[in-house]
Amino acid sequence: MFELISIVIFILSLAGMAVILWRKIPALCKLPEREFAFYNSLTVKIGKGIKRIPVVKNFSYDLYLQKTLSKVRVLTMKTENKTGHWLERLRQKNSKKNQTNNDDYWDTLKKAKDDK
Repeated sequence: MFELISIVIFILSLAGMAVILWRKIPALCKLPEREFAFYNSLTVKIGKGIKRIPVVKNFSYDLYLQKTLSKVRVLTMKTENKTGHWLERLRQKNSKKNQTNNDDYWDTLKKAKDDK
């Protein structure tokens, strides 16, 4: 019940935002286009400040991406290997379980046939 109420409220909220946006589109289209000078100047200043740090001067984004992707790949391979071992152990347990159940099955059939 709680989920249904929350879904209804979510859908009504989205519909309300859509109505407000639909009404404001003409006003937004009439606004002149301009660049945000504050944002651009702030990013330039931050970029220059970061470039002054000696460690960051020789920083290579490609090399960083290579190292990160290599670590992710190794982690993925380790995870795959571990799940493979778990799956193999589960299969071995299941085959042993089926083997013991199967042996008992044939023994009970032989006993039942001999009793008749």
